Order: sequence, then structure tokens, then C-alpha cells
Amino acid sequence: MKMSHVMAGALLIVGSGLALPTANAQQPGIQRTDLVQHDLSIPAHETVQARVDFGPGAISIKHSHPGEDVAYVLEGSLEYQLEDRAPVTLHAGEALFIPAGVAHLAKNVGSGKASELATYIVEKGTPLVVPVK
Repeated sequence: MKMSHVMAGALLIVGSGLALPTANAQQPGIQRTDLVQHDLSIPAHETVQARVDFGPGAISIKHSHPGEDVAYVLEGSLEYQLEDRAPVTLHAGEALFIPAGVAHLAKNVGSGKASELATYIVEKGTPLVVPVK
């Protein structure tokens, strides 16, 4: 996947950000920094890792990923809402596994900045972030 594809999915998300026209613009208060994109030993798959910074009160669009997502909170407090499940709040040092195709969003619920390390395991050539209505 080209770097432009990685950048468009950023919503993030939190997706916050990587290559769909509808996901091209990042949400206000959210900054995505792509760190690693590398092929896996599994044919036609890759891993993408990004840091996602959320300003106070920032919230991602509702979205899903075509592969697994592991969110690790680096600082602050982030609330994750996965489909119809109860929201879960994670603090620095805590992680959450988000299964492929599960619609979700993330929100900074702390008083300052919050950041996550997002690790995606996806099929190469697929959009990283899929907006959900």
C-alpha cells in the first residue's frame, strides 16, 4: 500500500487517517503520524503502525478496518465505543483489540492531550479506514 493510502485512512480514526477520499481529511483535534508499514510473512498482508494524537474532547469518525487493530494508549484517557458494546475507557499503558470489520470510534475523555499507538494487520491494497454511517 502506498504512503498516500496510509495517509488517507487517518481519522484516525483513530483512523483517525489513510486513502479514501471521504477519510482524507483528519477530524479536528486529531493528528495521525504514520510510523511503520511493512510486509508480513503472511502472503498479501502487511502491518501498519501509527501514532494518533487527540486534542481535548476530540472524537474520531465512526469507522472500521479491513483487518485487526490493536490500540495502545500512550498518554491520557481514551474512550472506545465498539459497535453496540458498552464504551470502555483506557488509560496510558492499557490496550484494546478491535476485530476486523467492527465499527468503532475513539474519544479523548481526559482534560489534556491523549495519544494512542495503533497497529493494524491488514490485507495489502485494501483501504485502511472505512467510514461507517
